[in-house]
Amino acid sequence: MGLISNGTTIFDNGTVNAGGSMTFISKATASASASIEFTSGIDSTYKEYVFYYINMHPANNAVGFQFNLSTDGGSTYNVTKTSTYFGAYHDEYDITAALGYFSGEDLAQSTSNQNLLSGVGNGSDESGSGYLHLFNPSSTTFVKHFISRGNNINQSGDYCWSPLIAGYGNTTSAINAVKFQMSSGNIDAGEILLFGIN
Repeated sequence: MGLISNGTTIFDNGTVNAGGSMTFISKATASASASIEFTSGIDSTYKEYVFYYINMHPANNAVGFQFNLSTDGGSTYNVTKTSTYFGAYHDEYDITAALGYFSGEDLAQSTSNQNLLSGVGNGSDESGSGYLHLFNPSSTTFVKHFISRGNNINQSGDYCWSPLIAGYGNTTSAINAVKFQMSSGNIDAGEILLFGIN
């Protein structure tokens, strides 16, 4: 198949090639870890960063997997955030399912950690995975937008729990570190990969 150009965009087989690419920056692996912190690699090199969190398994049962942001290289994680939290769930027995907004999971001008996953079970086969996008963290003009999509096994009744989170860090200071942790107890296992997007 040939390529067709309109002068600014290249089309191939009906798809758009925007020219962007993902660049691997670093990976952190949890092993009974209190938290995972990325204190380097987040700078003005890229306008977008994405964290993939894979099989995050908590030591404690029924906990949230959370993140927070830092403007001082990780000395403190207390950026003020406003967010929304929308989710769906369905149990293994095909009895209970729902889709809706969960106001207890959102933040309104809060420096608290933001849940990315909720009620994660600590059974031997239970974990949660997903991604977090952070947009233009080095901007000193705009607030710092983020979006996340995840999926985890909920501790009660083996539910498939799929949250969708969006929000912003309400600061015009550059974000240069991100911290992940459970709401209680250690991260027993799992890994987080950081990529920059051109």
